[in-house]
Amino acid sequence: MKQAAIDRGEGPAGALTTAEREELVRLRRKVREQEQTIEVLGKATAFFANHKTK
Repeated sequence: MKQAAIDRGEGPAGALTTAEREELVRLRRKVREQEQTIEVLGKATAFFANHKTK
C-alpha cells in the first residue's frame, strides 16, 4: 500500500517509485560490471607493459 502511494506520486518527498528503484538497481549493476571491466583492462595493460620490456 505504501509503495503504491509513492508510485502514484502521493509519497513523501524523495521517496523512490518502483520504476526508479528498478532503474537504480539496473544502473548499479551496470556500474559494477564496468568497474570489473576496467580492472581487467588495467591488469591486462600492466601485464603487456611488463612483458614488452623483457
